[in-house]
Amino acid sequence: MKYDSTVVKAVPPPRWQDLVRPYQTSETVKSVWQMVNTLLPLAACYYAMYLSLDRYWLTLLLALPTAGLTVRTFIIQHDCGHGSFFKSSRANDLVGSFCGFLTLIPYHQWRHEHSIHHATSGDLDRRGVGDVNTLTVREYLALPRRKRIEYAIYRHPLIMLLIGPTYIFGICSRFVGMHSGPRERRSVYLTNFMLLAQLLGWSYLIGFTTFISLWLPGFLISGAAGIWLFYVQHQYETTYWHRSGDWDYATAAIQGSSLYHLPAILHWFTGNIAFHHVHHLSPKIPNYKLQRCHEENPFFQSVRSLTLRESLRSASLRLWDEEHGCMVGFGDLKARSAE
Repeated sequence: MKYDSTVVKAVPPPRWQDLVRPYQTSETVKSVWQMVNTLLPLAACYYAMYLSLDRYWLTLLLALPTAGLTVRTFIIQHDCGHGSFFKSSRANDLVGSFCGFLTLIPYHQWRHEHSIHHATSGDLDRRGVGDVNTLTVREYLALPRRKRIEYAIYRHPLIMLLIGPTYIFGICSRFVGMHSGPRERRSVYLTNFMLLAQLLGWSYLIGFTTFISLWLPGFLISGAAGIWLFYVQHQYETTYWHRSGDWDYATAAIQGSSLYHLPAILHWFTGNIAFHHVHHLSPKIPNYKLQRCHEENPFFQSVRSLTLRESLRSASLRLWDEEHGCMVGFGDLKARSAE
């Protein structure tokens, strides 16, 4: 993939705070309604999957909307973590923790790590927390062969999408992180306890095999969708990476977060997180106001946008090329070495 140097990068205006301020207030009625139109259909989908078990192809088909609603449940958890879903911090924590029991993601630990991601996204000197591991070309070439192979395996789309959900959400989330404090540790322990309680309870009621056959497809699909969304909205050829001395929060938010053009139904399932540039600039905007903020402010129309087809090309990108200021794939390195 060749870098298009003609792409014009949007530069946040000096008073960008004035653009987003009108959208930063949550509306309790809208938030409660979003919980209703997400959690009740999610329960209904699981029940429909249970009724369809004698025709497992139908069960797998129903796993698609179930997975979509699981992603939407995570978006509620996500907004609670930013304090944008309700005006009350206690309400955010209670609802966020409950959603974490459904998504298997410990609310307080995830919230802490995700806040670090927002504060350091695009900073080459502060990588490693809450983001996709990304090496520069120079760093990659300095690695021994074994480490290069490990990195290539880690960055392969099939590994990220097929193994990634189980590793990240099923395994890593069960352990306390290196940046965890007392509240984060309690969140991990409580989420693990609730996961075990659900496993034992449902296994007793409907059987372990039946429970796994119902839960696993939706978990894998929603996990892959979540990883893909997070990956593609920061990993594209003209994204933003700079050393700390040149790094700027607002510029990183706008240039390093894409506008992902999705069909309307997918915007609904993903809680408008595809308007990622707006979200990274102002995490206090609830998900149901992100699109309106984007559409009502001409400045946001100039950000980098990705169509579904264009986003697929991002899967081949592996490294940040500091010299040329773009993401490149392994094939680009081979082409350059051959020149």
